[in-house]
Amino acid sequence: MIKARIKRPSFTVRMLPSALTVAAICLGLSAVKMALDNRPTEAMAFLAAAAILDALDGRVARMLKATSKMGEEIDSLADAVNFGVAPAFIVYGTLLSHSRVGWIVVLLYAVCIVLRLARFNALLDVDQPAYEKEYFVGMPAPAGAIGAIGPLAAKMQWPGEWWNSVTAEWVVIIWMIGVSLLVVSRIPMRKIHTFSVSPNMAAPLLVLVAIGVAASVFYGYIVIMVIIVAYVIHIPFAVRTKHWVASHPESWDVKPKQRRAARRAIRRAQPHRRSMARLGLRKPGR
Repeated sequence: MIKARIKRPSFTVRMLPSALTVAAICLGLSAVKMALDNRPTEAMAFLAAAAILDALDGRVARMLKATSKMGEEIDSLADAVNFGVAPAFIVYGTLLSHSRVGWIVVLLYAVCIVLRLARFNALLDVDQPAYEKEYFVGMPAPAGAIGAIGPLAAKMQWPGEWWNSVTAEWVVIIWMIGVSLLVVSRIPMRKIHTFSVSPNMAAPLLVLVAIGVAASVFYGYIVIMVIIVAYVIHIPFAVRTKHWVASHPESWDVKPKQRRAARRAIRRAQPHRRSMARLGLRKPGR
């Protein structure tokens, strides 16, 4: 019996994901150069392009069946550069270069990003319930990078002398420390691909995506701040949903859509139970 030979991708195809990762590193370092040249808009644009390539390389590798251990290691190093080192230099060069503690703050941020990436890689080999894979442990590195450049986006949108004041300096410092702590925290945060969209909402969602793309071209700084606000708002909901799932083991093997239906059913039933308890018809909790 002749065994069927598994056709491996060509060398060029296998190199494509790693080439995208290397290109992302070059874009991230170019963002640093733009910041040092006092060109903050270009710096944020290069950083955004690096983030897009970073999001694509893994998907391209899986699609082409060209995943490799070397590719995984390069991807981790690219994340450390693009989301740790590059934002740190951008923030320091544009906002904190005259601060006594500015360099310490951006070093803290970069170290926290590296620690967060190391923890992420370590958790890949840990046996966990399936629902754990739907959440990040702490703020993911790309979200941390967007959060870090938030003050720069605000400065570009609303320039003025206030940004040269001591108050502005300390606002940026506190903001960076807060982002750093969120990055290394153990607060659960939902992964984007775990959000399901009903078929009826597909068309409106595509319209919103088109509006978002157009807005990012003409109002890029505002879009960055909107993304930051939306992400911060989602955190309490992520904490609540993970707490609910963790306390209901029977829901671990079902899809997120079914879990949401179960939570809604429980919430609808709770007011009815409380009203019956007030009338003396039923004891609370039964």
